[in-house]
Amino acid sequence: MNLQAIADELYRHQTSAAELEKLTLRYEGLSVEDAYEIQQLCMGKYMNEGQKLVGWKMGLTSKAKQQSVGVDEPIFGHLLDGMELYDPHVSLTGLIHPRVEPELAFIFKHRLEGDKILPRDVWLATECVVPAVEIIDSRYKNFSFTLVDVVADNASSAKFYLAEQAYSPYQIALDQVGVVMRRNGEVEQTGAGAAVLGHPVRSVVEQVRMLSRIGKAVEPGMVVLTGGITEAIYIHDGDRISVSFEGMGEIELTVGQ
Repeated sequence: MNLQAIADELYRHQTSAAELEKLTLRYEGLSVEDAYEIQQLCMGKYMNEGQKLVGWKMGLTSKAKQQSVGVDEPIFGHLLDGMELYDPHVSLTGLIHPRVEPELAFIFKHRLEGDKILPRDVWLATECVVPAVEIIDSRYKNFSFTLVDVVADNASSAKFYLAEQAYSPYQIALDQVGVVMRRNGEVEQTGAGAAVLGHPVRSVVEQVRMLSRIGKAVEPGMVVLTGGITEAIYIHDGDRISVSFEGMGEIELTVGQ
């Protein structure tokens, strides 16, 4: 099976915002390991064109989501500099069926690597924690996919925005941070940091352990998006999304072409 050819196909659909059929419907026997290899090959095409790897994102960080797809660990994807929004406005151009979800992002001052990582190692390596939103956008028809499909598609990554105010990792009990997401003034989703593997720091631990399997690490200056605190909601032209993070301020996101 030609994994490079599959990665090239995914890249074409990502860059042209064109839906495609699930890979697993057309390529029998694809494994999760194959899917991560496809993801790396696909992201490598972006990096060969000049984009830079700026961090990692975690997905399937709620136990309910893991059970729904029959896995017992999260998944991860790459964050490239071309995905970052530098002001809280998201254009729908280049997106197929985008959704937004609130997250907590860790930014690091020291390298984290290895499969024996502990929460205390994460805290010692953390420069700050920042409220964030991620725009996810599966390239598959009807936002329908298997675990293998979504891993290959870079865990549905599209865009992300980090709030301007950072916080000390020792300042706030992140598992207790309440989040309220509103669309055009109406409450759409509520949650708390504990929705992310019980505590967002555990998401970073898992990220580092999973990266160690492919010889990668969290490097100084990198961002890790720890996973959605609530369910993601669809966004449409003209929407105003506000996400309040208890004790950590608010992100107001405008949506339009």
